[in-house]
Amino acid sequence: MIRVLIVDDQELIRSALEQIISHDPGLEIAGTAADGAEALEISRKEELDVIVTDWNMPVMGGEELTKTVTSELPQVKVLVLTTFETSEVTLSAIESGASGFIGKGSTSEEISTAIRKVAEGDAVLSPSATKVLIEAKQVPREDRNSLVDQLTARETEVLTLVGRGMSNAEIAEELFISPLTAKTHVSNLFHKLSARDRSQLVIDAYEFGLIQN
Repeated sequence: MIRVLIVDDQELIRSALEQIISHDPGLEIAGTAADGAEALEISRKEELDVIVTDWNMPVMGGEELTKTVTSELPQVKVLVLTTFETSEVTLSAIESGASGFIGKGSTSEEISTAIRKVAEGDAVLSPSATKVLIEAKQVPREDRNSLVDQLTARETEVLTLVGRGMSNAEIAEELFISPLTAKTHVSNLFHKLSARDRSQLVIDAYEFGLIQN
């Protein structure tokens, strides 16, 4: 069971998320909070898997909450769910350590899927967030080619599937390899591409032209 903490200063949003999570048999509500400070207090007491948080909130916003949680409680994943899919917010969320970033206009199914994916250690980025990060990164073409040349054909395949949002288990099934082998390939990609997390691998897949917008 994936235990989820909901953080949003709007009661209506909290209630809507509670409804979504309570109707998913694999998800469980561990608590709700109206701001980051309250969420942090709950996080330090409860066993959590995922925090679903707004970004702009009073007292303590999503940025400080995300930075503190990823530093103190690295086992807890943060999924940012916000109305403001701007370049500034997107970059701040990912740089703060968020595992996912999606808009509040997402469907119930998309939100449930995003929670599951970040709980499993995968990255979830909305198309607009991906575009922002690609534009911000702007790796020179010669450097991109140099990085791609370091990868084996299989690693390139795996990176492409990571870019499509697939988990290690899904990659293993797609390529007819064991989950352990898929995990090893992903670990090698982290090392070769100096990627901090899966979010950066997703961006690399787009940067290298492996995924088309």
